[in-house]
Amino acid sequence: MWQPAAPGKRLPWWMIALRVVAVTIALGFLLVFCYIAFRLTLTPVRDNGQAGGNTDPGRSLRFYMDRPIKEAVLQMGGNLVLLAPLGVLLPIVWVSLRGPIRLALLTGMFSLAIETVQGTVVIGRAFDVDDVILNVAGVVLAYLLLGRKLSKSVRG
Repeated sequence: MWQPAAPGKRLPWWMIALRVVAVTIALGFLLVFCYIAFRLTLTPVRDNGQAGGNTDPGRSLRFYMDRPIKEAVLQMGGNLVLLAPLGVLLPIVWVSLRGPIRLALLTGMFSLAIETVQGTVVIGRAFDVDDVILNVAGVVLAYLLLGRKLSKSVRG
């Protein structure tokens, strides 16, 4: 576990170099993740006219709960997992983003932007507020389970 330098002393050069490498790797993963997330969410799909928007929180969740378990797990689990890597990578790259509330606010805006573009521009996709809720919940869970500890280990 990383320990801060004693007052008046500097960290060894190798510790600083190790941090730079870790942050650079995390930033690379973050860029690759963003590319994949945009490809998954902003690619047009054939929906045969089924895509409908949802601005009523909980409506889609109730709909999925009435569907077969496989479909419900795929839809709800997919939205929980979709942005979850942000809960691990963002606190490593930017220490100021530590904390579930900060991450929830930032990723909520990010998810809202994705859903807005889906609902206005992408063919076969629609805006769904429940997707935003599930995306943010996934990020916060990932942060609490792994991101907080990993960020503190890497960045101190």
